[in-house]
Amino acid sequence: MSEPSPIIRGGGTDRRSFLTNAGVATAAGIVGGALFRASARADSLTKEQRDKMTPDQIIQTMKDGNDRFRKGERKDRNYLAEQKASAKGQYPAAVLLSCIDSRAPAEVIMDLGIGDVFNCRVAGNIANSDILGSMEFACKVAGAKVVLVMGHTACGAIKGAVADAQLGNLTGLLAKIKPAVKATTYSGERTANNYAFVDAVAHKNVEMTLAEIRKNSPVLAELESKKTIKMVGAVYNLETGAVEFMG
Repeated sequence: MSEPSPIIRGGGTDRRSFLTNAGVATAAGIVGGALFRASARADSLTKEQRDKMTPDQIIQTMKDGNDRFRKGERKDRNYLAEQKASAKGQYPAAVLLSCIDSRAPAEVIMDLGIGDVFNCRVAGNIANSDILGSMEFACKVAGAKVVLVMGHTACGAIKGAVADAQLGNLTGLLAKIKPAVKATTYSGERTANNYAFVDAVAHKNVEMTLAEIRKNSPVLAELESKKTIKMVGAVYNLETGAVEFMG
């Protein structure tokens, strides 16, 4: 039986209930993939709940949340209760690096709540020393178990890098994306007006950003080698609402 997603949003109570592990579910007589709702509920992710989840379970939770988002079935949530419950402490399960694009809010498109994830946002979802330091804090200090780099289709930063756009400090940012433009294998028109090429570069940019994180952060690389954390890439499709997880 496949491992169920640990995070389920309670409907009428606007609460999050967490699944027990497969052994407890079996002992309780839960069969056929039915979901087991833990009796203890909380308005925000607790340390105990987060620490019981594996990186793969956390990733599956994000996938399940995106599936609900695409179906228009996002769970009711009491944001005020989540805010109050998390005010004195936070135990996010993952740290995300995503683009600033207003159409790609990670928590919304993966049906996550306050306190569930750290989210670093910068045009083109590129990594620099400040982003790496933030990720190191999130994982080594705060205990997050997943590093997710998420790009998206029709990305303006990618188009700018392809077109060699020049604008103040943006010029330096786009320069960090240009290696992905060069490294993208594509036989068609390699211009900013060709969205198929732009999207191919977005995928390559995510791959290369993950490689940069591993190269430039020995802290995160060590955590990954010990399987304490898992690093993964994804690309969000603005047209379909789907998050494509890579690898």
